[in-house]
Amino acid sequence: MSTIPSLLKLKDYVTLTGTTIGLIALICGSFGTRGAISLGFFLISLTFGTDLIDGYIARKTGTVNEIGRELDSLSDSLTFGIVPAILCFQAFKTGTLYDYFLAIGCICFALGAILRLARFNISTSAGYTGVPTPVSTLLILVYFYANYFYAFAFGGLTYPFLEFAYFITPFLLIFSGWLNITTYIKFGEKGKSVYYLFIILAPCSPIFGIIGILNPNFIVSITISLIFLGFFLFSLSWVLLNFVIRQISMKKEKRTS
Repeated sequence: MSTIPSLLKLKDYVTLTGTTIGLIALICGSFGTRGAISLGFFLISLTFGTDLIDGYIARKTGTVNEIGRELDSLSDSLTFGIVPAILCFQAFKTGTLYDYFLAIGCICFALGAILRLARFNISTSAGYTGVPTPVSTLLILVYFYANYFYAFAFGGLTYPFLEFAYFITPFLLIFSGWLNITTYIKFGEKGKSVYYLFIILAPCSPIFGIIGILNPNFIVSITISLIFLGFFLFSLSWVLLNFVIRQISMKKEKRTS
């Protein structure tokens, strides 16, 4: 019987690096302070890179293997499902009845990511059906940082987020979980638009995250908050546009069948 090290390839070690970063992010979230939560989201933004790199190495070296496929899904379940849900709960909890609704939203988000990855493992169709888990996590991440830098600009790490943000967060989490498992969104045969979104937006998250660690002043903080708000609205609009395109395509298919 083969030992675990003999089964692993270079890209699998990259995957495990992302898993380790995700675990550290989860530990950060357990502290419950806004600074630690921000660091957790920052670390999750780094796993976008490991997720892209391990796939790139696998394709270029021809080292696609079964254990790597399982590792990738298990790692993504943690870094793009469970950890963002925990971080989001810690960031937006209020100590009131609201927290029960927030918990439901976080559970839906995590389950949506896990179910999406399980379906992807058995899928034989080309492209992405449903929003990939890294994209839904990116949506939550930029949403958090838009609120984080807004609060930081007006009162620092203890200043409340926008009241409206607390209201919509559970619904956003439930909606994001649904986006993962829906069949009403499909991103082409190769899903190139997903990679384009990542190339544009994903590198910005760790860059601005570092700026946040440096305690920026009001002008810098509010500017970054608006930038992240723009990222959030752009990402959400992009997903909804693909939803509309899919609906039009399905209607055309029904008419021709």
